[in-house]
Amino acid sequence: MIEDGCWIGSHVAIKTGTRIGPENRICEGAVLGGWPQHLKSGHDCGGLFVGKQNNIREHVTIHRSLSKEQETRIGDDNFIMVGVHIAHDCVVGNSTILANNTLLAGHVLLEDNAYLSAGAMAHQFCRIGRHAMVGGQTRILKDVPPFVTVDGESNRVVGLNFVGLRRHNFTDEQIRELKEVYRLIYRSGLMWDEMLAELKQRFTEGAPAEFYSMLSTTKRGILPERRIPRSTTVDFAKNKASHAPHIRRVG
Repeated sequence: MIEDGCWIGSHVAIKTGTRIGPENRICEGAVLGGWPQHLKSGHDCGGLFVGKQNNIREHVTIHRSLSKEQETRIGDDNFIMVGVHIAHDCVVGNSTILANNTLLAGHVLLEDNAYLSAGAMAHQFCRIGRHAMVGGQTRILKDVPPFVTVDGESNRVVGLNFVGLRRHNFTDEQIRELKEVYRLIYRSGLMWDEMLAELKQRFTEGAPAEFYSMLSTTKRGILPERRIPRSTTVDFAKNKASHAPHIRRVG
């Protein structure tokens, strides 16, 4: 089903099981609704839903869900640039930007207003939080907290996404609160469970509360910070049981 107002370029393939909302622009060579690239994929797979007013550029591929009862979902007002691949069962929110040759593996969640620079790659089941800014060629192997910037060379967090926050009219007070949360997570020296308890108690409303929502449910852990404070030792590899960063006080 394709709703009114869509512009579809030449050599676009829109396959069975795909639903497309109104006023989307789908450029030449895009393939929407292809079968999942999975060894268990058969012809009886799920669907693909695309919302409204998305700009889907040349040679983008977006695959249907692996499960018959599920859908890969793309929200509204997204800018998906040349050569992007969005695999089966991904969920892309609203007003995101995926630059050229960005690759999302299966089951990735990309939240509203996130920005993925060219060549960024996300491992399956990773989550990328709202208003996050991910640098070019980043390898996303763990969850990306909301509102942060990730450096493409180190694959690590380098601070808040101040440019994106100001562009979206976050106030100075809101940014100050987000700074407090960031310092608590990455620079307080608290152990993981202690840090979560502090987040839950101190930041209960608005944007700051989104950190606890993600961190308390993460299954893959979160990307570490590039700068390691002198007062702590952070080991993201050894705590395999919880898949969460282990933060140990020293000194």
